[in-house]
Amino acid sequence: MKNLTAISAVALVVGLSFGAVDAQAGNEFEPQIKAAYAKYVASWLSDPAVVNAIKAQNAKHAGMSAAEIDKADKEWRAEKKAGGGEMIKGVLSNALSGFLKGKKSASGGLITEMFVMDNKGMNVGQSDPTSDYMQGDESKWKKSYGAGSGAMFVDDVEFDDSTKSFQSQVSGTVSDGGKAIGAITVGLNVEKL
Repeated sequence: MKNLTAISAVALVVGLSFGAVDAQAGNEFEPQIKAAYAKYVASWLSDPAVVNAIKAQNAKHAGMSAAEIDKADKEWRAEKKAGGGEMIKGVLSNALSGFLKGKKSASGGLITEMFVMDNKGMNVGQSDPTSDYMQGDESKWKKSYGAGSGAMFVDDVEFDDSTKSFQSQVSGTVSDGGKAIGAITVGLNVEKL
């Protein structure tokens, strides 16, 4: 009985410790997250591979209605649930996705995921398939692209089931000639900072 009580006490202390870290994690790692973003990601925001891909998709989707965007998002979600499909395959096989996959691979595990969004919040390219196609209703897009040129948004640290790591997503505006055209979101493994 003593051993069971001691084990329960240790489990409680460990659980409370992790809970305290989780509650503070968003702010606790922000300086390191911003430094990693500046070191690894900031220069990509003006890379022709990123800028040209966003501009091409912005032109292609200029006339898309909200209903058409919603339909595309539903199609993406259905494909994701089914384990893949033509829409996901098309995005994952484009040149921008190849660029992002290369950057992720070269990060040594620091970058857990990356995706680029257009001026409507739809995926342009990504290192790994996202759960949805439309990010325009989420803080990562609203607080980067929506805030204009030069904006950066650091989200809270959360445990990511797909990568089995604690990560924070940092998002920044992609601009062309000082005008916001899209955004990038990068998942950073805070254990590797």
